Amino acid sequence: MSCGRCLKFLMFFFNGIIFLAGAGILAVGIWVKVDSGSIFSFLAKIPNAPSQLAQVLNVGYLLIALGGLLVILGFLGCCGAMRESKCMLLLFFMIVMLIFLAEVAGAIVLLVFRPVVDALFVKFGIAAVQNIKTDYGKNEDITGLWNTTMSLLNCCGFNNYTDFTNSSYYLNHGYPRVCCQGGAAAACGNNSSSTVPTMPGCFTKIKQLIDGNAVVIIGVALGIAALELGAMVTSMILYCRIKSA
Repeated sequence: MSCGRCLKFLMFFFNGIIFLAGAGILAVGIWVKVDSGSIFSFLAKIPNAPSQLAQVLNVGYLLIALGGLLVILGFLGCCGAMRESKCMLLLFFMIVMLIFLAEVAGAIVLLVFRPVVDALFVKFGIAAVQNIKTDYGKNEDITGLWNTTMSLLNCCGFNNYTDFTNSSYYLNHGYPRVCCQGGAAAACGNNSSSTVPTMPGCFTKIKQLIDGNAVVIIGVALGIAALELGAMVTSMILYCRIKSA
């Protein structure tokens, strides 16, 4: 009896985490679709952007579907443990196993097609630079998004400050003030060839941010995998105990 209670507690623990994670993902997915000024709407407006980039706009639907699935999965696991339903526990096990296998397959595909991902980032970089040269300072949404990104990450342009060189904004105002180290006015005026921004590009900063947190990202991924394995093992042990009772 004590062992049965322990198994039920583990099932509630695992599925509680799954339920909360699903609710969070579902909320983010709904926010992405509702917020028309989000980064995903901005990506759709970039001229000459690679066609593959349009698929990013579907991430909101993907998050909603994934969040909804996790919420249902957490509820299913808790109900299966509480009611000791073999059908619910078996269904729970099968769904978690499919998710786990899909994650493993996705990781393998990502590693195998890494050059394709890198090539996509190169195409996106070309489109982003062209976007800076033609629309920065003219389109309020794009200008605000770039200013916010550069201020937040302490960076300048996509690659570096040269993305603004000879742009329509640069010819009239010089480099953006947000690109200037310490807000140095001399670096922001026209014809300031002797003093230029020294801040790194935003792509470099994002890459550094990801590389610097690689251990955390891998740890979270391994934690999720361990959680899924633990949930599968616990559900099967509880299933077998109910079956033999």
